[in-house]
Amino acid sequence: MTPVFDDKTLIFQFKNEVNKEIPFTNIVKKYQEKLYWLIRRLVINHEDANDVIQNVFIKVWKSLDNFREDSELYTWLYRIATNESLNFLEKQKRNMSISLQDYELYFTNKLKTEQGFDITKIEWRLQLAILKLPEKQKVVFMLRYYDEMPYEKMSKILQTSTGALKASYHHAVKKIEDFILNN
Repeated sequence: MTPVFDDKTLIFQFKNEVNKEIPFTNIVKKYQEKLYWLIRRLVINHEDANDVIQNVFIKVWKSLDNFREDSELYTWLYRIATNESLNFLEKQKRNMSISLQDYELYFTNKLKTEQGFDITKIEWRLQLAILKLPEKQKVVFMLRYYDEMPYEKMSKILQTSTGALKASYHHAVKKIEDFILNN
């Protein structure tokens, strides 16, 4: 079993060793699952999440030598994963050339075809409610609710103020409550 190093050690090894694959593989092992679930909650579909996470790690591989370490590695990876997910969703929206309402319906249908979907279960109703949120509220809600991420860390990832994040989260929670209670 390969020893797990702290992020600073992994970054140092990546930047200073001839064999960059070993520290990079350790970074992937350390963060792959967390990033996958962040992406999966945003893009819904497993295959799409796998495509996006591949793009994330390709970007990380290409950019890690230039990582300035102004933020934690985790924060930087989350920012890349969030941006890649939102870019993927935006690209899908453009390629589909459909209205926002039809786009929501498309993702609702994608969710409903997921294995184990049951509208009577609260976790599926929550997912349907999250789909109705605007993109920013969706990301803020998922980082706070699922990852229990502090607003300060979220602020670094999303590059916005903690006040704006708190407001987005509050609005998202209200919309989700309304959806679950009224549908």
